[in-house]
Amino acid sequence: MQRYFVDTPYQVQESYQATKEMYHHMVHVMRMKVGSQVYLAFNDQQVIMAQISEITPDTLTLVEVAKEEQAKELPVHITIASGYPKGDKLEWIVQKATELGMAELIGFPAASSVVKWNDKKLAKKQERLEKIAQEAAEQSHRQVVPKIELLERFADLLKRAAEYDHIVIAYEESAKQGEDSQLVKVFQQLAPNEKLLAIFGPEGGITPTEIEQFKQLGGKCCGLGPRILRTETAPLYLLASSSFFFELINQEK
Repeated sequence: MQRYFVDTPYQVQESYQATKEMYHHMVHVMRMKVGSQVYLAFNDQQVIMAQISEITPDTLTLVEVAKEEQAKELPVHITIASGYPKGDKLEWIVQKATELGMAELIGFPAASSVVKWNDKKLAKKQERLEKIAQEAAEQSHRQVVPKIELLERFADLLKRAAEYDHIVIAYEESAKQGEDSQLVKVFQQLAPNEKLLAIFGPEGGITPTEIEQFKQLGGKCCGLGPRILRTETAPLYLLASSSFFFELINQEK
């Protein structure tokens, strides 16, 4: 069933009006009729099943049928910070990480980043990534759309990092040295609703200087298993591991 995100909090109403974008997609793209049902996801994570009750040349009206009770979001807030990679890898990361439960993506210029984007290019890229995140959130039946923020300076990431309860740095040297317990320790320390910042370098990795700057903020280096992962694969490994830890293992306790 199609899912649409509504940029207002949920309120009990006799009916709901589709936005222009929703109207176009429902009527002209999906060819929906009176009686068709969709999910409406509000910005306070409330989701309802709604049924189209009326369609006019300019408006589309829906009525609530039922509430969606199942929680779809990770119990912890995980932000992926990705050093700008080459090509369209950031688009891939946003799409797949959204499906896996990412709460936010922060892109930043790492010392090893080859691509250089000015303000104009960053704004255009962010708009593109926000669209990808929304489409992926709809497809995967998320209750929220992840936030996207692209930074122009590395120093801006250091400022943002202070907002988080825990920071981990995916570091290939840790994997080479056989370190495989730090990520589990961080997961064990995370309490519900706490925020984790997970930092990943671009193709060239994260430099020792950058590592030290993150460590000064309380960051901990961790390996992601014994294998060396690509810059676009590593965030997905961490998110899948977090889902296993918080949603599968802990659910059994």
